[in-house]
Amino acid sequence: MLLYKPTAIRPTACIVSFFCSISRERERERRERAVMDTLKSFKGYGKMDPVEDRSFKRKSRNRVILIAVAIILLVAIVAGVAIVISLNKQSSNSETTSPSSASPVSLSSSIKAVCSVTRYPDSCFSSLSSAASNSTSISTDPSSLFNLSLAVASRSVSQLSSFVSTFQIPSSDKRLQAAVRDCKELFDDAVDRFTESSSTLESGKIEDRIGDLRTWLSAAVTDQETCLDGFESTTGGFREKLEAAMVNSSQFTSNCLAIATGIMGLMSKLHIPLNRKLLSTDGEGGFPAWATERQRRVLVEGQIAVNVTVAGDGTGQVKKIQDAVDMVPKKSSSAFVIYVKAGVYSENVVVDKNKWNVVIVGDGMYKTVVKSEKNFVDGTPTFSTATFAVAGRGFVAKDIGFKNSAGPSKHQAVALRSGSDKSIFYRCSFDAYQDTLYAHSNRQFYRECNITGTIDFIFGDAAVVFQSCKIMPREPMSNQANTITAQGKKDPDENTGIAIQGCTISPFDTVTRPTYLGRPWKNFSTTLVMKSEIGPVVDRAGWMAWMPGTEPPDSIYYAEYGNTGAGANVADRVRWAGYRPAIGADEAKKFTVGRFIDGEEWIHGAGVKFDSTL
Repeated sequence: MLLYKPTAIRPTACIVSFFCSISRERERERRERAVMDTLKSFKGYGKMDPVEDRSFKRKSRNRVILIAVAIILLVAIVAGVAIVISLNKQSSNSETTSPSSASPVSLSSSIKAVCSVTRYPDSCFSSLSSAASNSTSISTDPSSLFNLSLAVASRSVSQLSSFVSTFQIPSSDKRLQAAVRDCKELFDDAVDRFTESSSTLESGKIEDRIGDLRTWLSAAVTDQETCLDGFESTTGGFREKLEAAMVNSSQFTSNCLAIATGIMGLMSKLHIPLNRKLLSTDGEGGFPAWATERQRRVLVEGQIAVNVTVAGDGTGQVKKIQDAVDMVPKKSSSAFVIYVKAGVYSENVVVDKNKWNVVIVGDGMYKTVVKSEKNFVDGTPTFSTATFAVAGRGFVAKDIGFKNSAGPSKHQAVALRSGSDKSIFYRCSFDAYQDTLYAHSNRQFYRECNITGTIDFIFGDAAVVFQSCKIMPREPMSNQANTITAQGKKDPDENTGIAIQGCTISPFDTVTRPTYLGRPWKNFSTTLVMKSEIGPVVDRAGWMAWMPGTEPPDSIYYAEYGNTGAGANVADRVRWAGYRPAIGADEAKKFTVGRFIDGEEWIHGAGVKFDSTL
C-alpha cells in the first residue's frame, strides 16, 4: 500500500493486517491439502487421503466465509491503492523511486498490500522485499510489484533444472531418467511463461491481457505439478527431494497468479490506469494477427496451400511427419501448413515450444493416422508417452487421427498431449485406452472430434472446450471402471477446467463395466457437461471419487446443465458439496467459448466452426 502521510496509515494498515490474518488461515489450509496431493495412486497421480480430506472439508465452510470477507476487503485495498497512487502522482514528477529515497513504510506497505491477496503472503512479502532491496530502482505501482514477483518466480524455477541435474540416476532406470528430462523441459516452459507475462506488462494494455496472464501463469503452475507427477511410483526418494526443493518456486508461482487474479484483475475492472501503452493484437479483416491468408484458405475453403507434403509412399517431400515439423521456422508469425497424405505413420512427433502456428491437415480422421505405443508400464512417464505432443502456440490440426496402440494392460498411454496456447483440433480422432487425450495446459478447443478411451481418457489442466464431439468410453480391463474426465486444477486462482458442450456420450463397443463422467484429480478440479446427449452407458451416480468410498473436497467444481439422454437424469447423482446438478444458464455461460477460453477471435480466425452461445 502506498502511504506517505501518517494520518493515512492507521485505517489502511488495519485493513491490511486483518486481510493478512485471513490469508494466513488460507495458507495453513492449503498446506494441508498439499499433503494430500503427495499421496500415491495406481495412476501415478496424487490420491486424496480420507482423513486429511475430511479435515479439509470441515474447514472449507469457514474458508468460504473468510474468502467472502476477503473479497470485500480486497476491493477496499485496491481502492486505497488507487487513491494513494493518484496522490503520489500529484506530489511527484517521477513514477519510480529508488530504495534510498522511497519511504520504507510506503514501500513495505505496498508490498504487504499486494501480497495480501496471495495464498502465501509471508513468502510473497519476504521474497519481494528482498528483491526490491537489491534493485537499483523500484516502482510502488502494483503492476511494477507484480513484475518483480514474476522475476522472483522465474529465477526460482530456473534453478530447479540445475538441481535435478544433480540426481544420481541408475543407468538402468529409464523411467527416472525420462522423468528428469521431462522436468527440465517443463521448468524451461514455465520460465517462458514468466518471460512472456513480463513482456506483456511492458508492451500491452494490461486490462485487455489479464486473461492471457492468468492462462500463462496457470500453465506455469501445471508445469511444476506435472514434473512432480512424473516421479510418482519411483524409488530412491527423488520425488521427496524434488518436492522439498520446489516449495519456494511453487509458492512464488502461486503468488504471481494470485496477484494477477486479485490486484491486477480488480484494477482492470475498476478502470484504474496502469500507465502502459496500447498493443493491438488484431490482424487484417478482424482476424488475429497470427491467422494468415494461407491458413484461412486451408481451413475455411479447404484448399491445400501447403508448405510441405508428407507421404509414406515417397510421393511427398518427406516420409515422416517429424521431418516436416523440423522444417518449421522458429517462432514464426505466419502459418506453416503441413499436408499429411492418407496412411498410418508409426512415429512419435513433437512440435516443440518454438514451433508456432503449425497447421497439420490430413485426409480424414481415420485415413491419416499417426500412432505409437509408448506407455507407463514399459518405463515411460505419462507426460512422455504421447504419440503426438505439441507445445508451440497457435497449433491447428484438421482431419487427422492420433492413436496410442499400447492397449489397456499398459495403463497410461497418451495419444495426444497439447500444451499449445490457442490450439484447435477440428475433425480429429483420438484413440487409446487410459489417458487418451492429455489437455495439459493453456487454452484449447476441440470441434467434431471422436475421443475413445477408458480411465481418465480426457485429462489435464488446460482451459478446454469440447463442442460437437463424440466421446466414446470402451471396455476396460475386468477390474476397472471407466472415467471420462480427470481435471487437474491445483490452485484456486487458475482459470482452467474442462467444458463439454453439445457432445454425445455413447459406448465405442460393448461396455460391461461402470462408466462415469469423471473424477476429481486435484483439490480444485473443475468440469462441466452441458447441452450434451448422455447415453445409458453412464452410471446413475454420474461421477466417481478419486478414491472409492471417500468424498472429494468441497473446493471442486463439478456441474451439469441442460443435458439429455438416458444417462442425463441427475436424481441419483452423487451428493458432493462441490457438485452442482442443475446450474442456471448464467452460470453455464461462464464456460462457453467466448468467456472461458477467450476463443471467439482466434477460433474464428482459423476458420473453424464453433458455437459462441449455449
